[in-house]
Amino acid sequence: MTFVVLVGLWALLAAGCGAGTGATSVAGEECGPVEVVASTSILGDVVGSVVGEHGVVEVLMPRGADPHSFQISARQAAAMRRADLVVVNGLGLEEGMGGAVETAASDGVRVVEAASFVEPLPFSLDGGGDETGHGSLDPHFWTDPARMAQVVTGLAEALAAADPACAQRWREAAASYREEILALDEEIEVILETIPADRRKLVTNHHSLGYFADRYGFTVLGAIVPGGSTLAEPSPADLAGLVAILEREGIRAIFADTTRPADLAEALAAELGEQVSVVELFTGSLGDPGSGAETYPAMQRTNARRIAAALGDG
Repeated sequence: MTFVVLVGLWALLAAGCGAGTGATSVAGEECGPVEVVASTSILGDVVGSVVGEHGVVEVLMPRGADPHSFQISARQAAAMRRADLVVVNGLGLEEGMGGAVETAASDGVRVVEAASFVEPLPFSLDGGGDETGHGSLDPHFWTDPARMAQVVTGLAEALAAADPACAQRWREAAASYREEILALDEEIEVILETIPADRRKLVTNHHSLGYFADRYGFTVLGAIVPGGSTLAEPSPADLAGLVAILEREGIRAIFADTTRPADLAEALAAELGEQVSVVELFTGSLGDPGSGAETYPAMQRTNARRIAAALGDG
């Protein structure tokens, strides 16, 4: 955003704060626009829904990027150092970003990990920590809207700390968006009602649906890529074991992330016959316009509908 645009936005916000918007002034500070940098497209959409027109949100990862392997540019690293607040996922998700986040924090930039606002889950036994940077805790908490509602509340406090003059505004905006996310959670429960209990079994191309399974009563039987990262490689023994699980459990679908090639999933499905399909889900990134996953709520609805269609009675 140019300097001229920022100045114009500041003027509008200052006028709005004096017109009964509910924003308060702290120690004579003006309530003005906040600059936020978010690591993933999912976090960028959530932060943007809270900030609205009262700030600027720059998202580091483009839509469709794999958050595990993404590396930031020098320009993006400079944007992080200028930001009022940097929001990252945490729990090792942004493993390709190297020490850029740590460097920004050491330079005095306010950095917050969204994972710090939720109770993390461990990976399943076959998807434990790996050599690519993950520990034993699963970073994919956004697949559970109830946990994302907690993140929204935490982000309000992070914004209030970064921009105290607008603290009331951030808390009110976050409270409103939190209600939307909780309503989304209830909507997804209804969508998934068509899936019988004995079909609530998930096989994925990497371990990304642990929180979804925990929230909605599914079991994750396995994943093609071992561990929690997409950067690992399955061994022939891994694949043979997964095929045995698929055959034993009568699995009808393998769920693949849109940010990674589905070649291995397609090969496994072909080996098992026409009764097994490969279903793409938006688990690592939002989708492009027209995809049905343009926003975080839209992404969650689309994923739920695809899972229901693949596993449900209808």
